[in-house]
Amino acid sequence: MALLFAVMLVTAAGNTAMQSVMPSIGTRLRIADVWVSLAYSWSALLWVMLAPFWARRSDRRGRKAMMALGVTGFILSFGLCGMILHFGLDGWFSAALTMILFALARSFYGLFGSAAPPAVQAYVASRTGRAERTKALSLVASSFGLGTVLGPALAPLMILPGLGLVGPFAVFAIMGVIVLVLLRTRLPDDDPRFAARGEVMAAPFSASSNPRIVEDHPDGTPDELPAAEPQHTGTDRLRWSDRRLRPWLLAGLVGGHAQAMVLGVIGFLLLDRLGLRGDPDAGAGPVGLVLMSGAVATLLAQWGLIPMLGLGPRTSTLWGMGLAALGILPIAAGKDLHTIAVGFAIASLGFGLFRPGFTSGASLAVSPREQGQAAGVVASVNGAAYIAAPAIGVWLYNHSNWLAWSVMEALAISVVALSALTMRKDPA
Repeated sequence: MALLFAVMLVTAAGNTAMQSVMPSIGTRLRIADVWVSLAYSWSALLWVMLAPFWARRSDRRGRKAMMALGVTGFILSFGLCGMILHFGLDGWFSAALTMILFALARSFYGLFGSAAPPAVQAYVASRTGRAERTKALSLVASSFGLGTVLGPALAPLMILPGLGLVGPFAVFAIMGVIVLVLLRTRLPDDDPRFAARGEVMAAPFSASSNPRIVEDHPDGTPDELPAAEPQHTGTDRLRWSDRRLRPWLLAGLVGGHAQAMVLGVIGFLLLDRLGLRGDPDAGAGPVGLVLMSGAVATLLAQWGLIPMLGLGPRTSTLWGMGLAALGILPIAAGKDLHTIAVGFAIASLGFGLFRPGFTSGASLAVSPREQGQAAGVVASVNGAAYIAAPAIGVWLYNHSNWLAWSVMEALAISVVALSALTMRKDPA
């Protein structure tokens, strides 16, 4: 469990640490903010396309092999990204060439990194009894959430002499190598007798990414995990246009774009509002602090408020996006770090309620036999928001500050209206 915990922790922390320093790196390179955001998009698209493939492949090749492949992709991506950015900041490459090479190196994470999360969850599920399974999977999911908090907190401390802003890339690549060696030498091999039922997670590009743990009996059977063979044929494939799923998927798509835009803009906004464009090296600390506040608020919503208050899908979606709309206002108007951090925390609290809300709503809308397909559709919705929305948000922000925040506010309010008007009330 310690090794599996480390796999999820390092990858999540590394990606959120990267997000803390990239606005400052883009400013140092004197490249338009939108190109920095677009550099993530290609990797996000690859993640969405290939995550289901790696999950299926782990049924034949084994979970340990897929975990090792995912960690290798993380190491390769971070190592190459760090080298490219180091040489680019030193003037060896032009700014444009640096970002093109960065995007290509980043694609290794989208290609191979998505192999690890579902393999970790499937490994745990296939090697634990039913009584221990939920607790073990919750522990794995908590490592992912903890990583989103630690990454922004540690990033400013990793800006080392001689490496500067690329320090986090080097440190997390080394940590990935250590995890890979331990994984290969200490983790027992597995016999993939059961299907990979781990959630196809959204890529951890943000402090508010949230994995869902696999259900105790995802296919409706009382005691066993499903066999490692496809369970659905083309005749019963669940479609996006299914009337049962339509309001939940629409809410997830629109609300996901609002969240992705906020996350895409927040780092650049802090550099502008705090007057750090002239000293971008000092921007990693404030950006990391705000991202960390958002991650803590998200975890508070998902680990505290939802189970403590017993919130149903509609209530979580409705009130979550209402809080998000409220939090966007101080972010848009704030002139100091405290105001922006508070607004971002409120918005992240709302997004933390919203995502599990629409996810569980989609799950409850279909039959037990359709759960696997529903999870795949929801994962596609989660990933789709991070392909273009961050870059669109940054482009709007660069053209008109208030236009950008008005669009995000309109998206959030539209989900509130959609939830109130089209979704059935939660049963008592």
